[in-house]
Amino acid sequence: MKNVCVVGQGAWGTAVANVFAEAGQSTTLWGRDSQVSQAIRQNHENPKYLKGVALCPQLNASTDLPTCLKKADLIVNAIPTQEIRKVFAPESALLKNKILMNTAKGIEIGTDLRVSEIFSQIEPTLVYSILSGPSFALETIQRNPTAVTLACLRTDTAEKIQELMSVPYFRIYTSQDVTGVELAGALKNIVAIASGVVSGLGLGYNTQAALINRGLAEILRLGKLLRAEPLTFFGLAGLGDLILTCTGPLSRNRNFGILLGKGKTVKEALTELGGVAEGFYTARSAYSLAKKNHIEMPILEQVYRMLYDGKSAQAALKDLMSRELKEEW
Repeated sequence: MKNVCVVGQGAWGTAVANVFAEAGQSTTLWGRDSQVSQAIRQNHENPKYLKGVALCPQLNASTDLPTCLKKADLIVNAIPTQEIRKVFAPESALLKNKILMNTAKGIEIGTDLRVSEIFSQIEPTLVYSILSGPSFALETIQRNPTAVTLACLRTDTAEKIQELMSVPYFRIYTSQDVTGVELAGALKNIVAIASGVVSGLGLGYNTQAALINRGLAEILRLGKLLRAEPLTFFGLAGLGDLILTCTGPLSRNRNFGILLGKGKTVKEALTELGGVAEGFYTARSAYSLAKKNHIEMPILEQVYRMLYDGKSAQAALKDLMSRELKEEW
């Protein structure tokens, strides 16, 4: 693998592309915004999502997706889960037998499919992997030491990508548990919204710790049903990412929850946030998945009720705390 195409010029797509470029790979970052592409090529900066942050001078950028996909030995998806079909399906012929590394975290609305399942429908010959773990884009691009997990059913592919992204500040551990890494990455965003709500209500560390722990218990419950490896949920892609997203000030999902906890409506919170947190969509599809499989996930249910049924944060917290008493495990 020599040529890398990263699809998606958001903050995380830019950060991942920058890692590949700094590791010496020929890397092109694709996006629709021609001004952003031009700024990356000429000024080595993404002015829209990472203004003022210097990028690797060797990082290229383009608005020509077919050409990028044709040349790529490795394709990286960095666009949101709900946009994957729209972007990749028209180019499915260019994906045959390619290697793809996904970085999106979510479950598709309407189908309840994980990202691996979406790509399997778009092009069955794709060799799929997923990169996930506690990694804010800004801190990664600032070269803060970061450790993540790369899951792929093919160990040789995982090890090759591991080498391609090897730089002193970015460490990758490999795994074969694609299902577990996908579930952990999707569901932690919902717990992070709930964690933000707790902060917005002005509650303390007791409540935060309990919420994160019980959120992990819910993720484990669904993971067990879908035959994920339990240890995955205590690793970097599980507990590591859960802690970061629930407590870090750069977490969009947590900040979205904070606004809800302070009394903002969903519409007001999204407007103030300046975009959509992935957990907003995932709560809808994950709730459908849990109901379909008869899995009890009370935190997920209350977040869903707040986002889609207009339930207040105070009422959601009251219902969580007044549930039937039971054993912990």
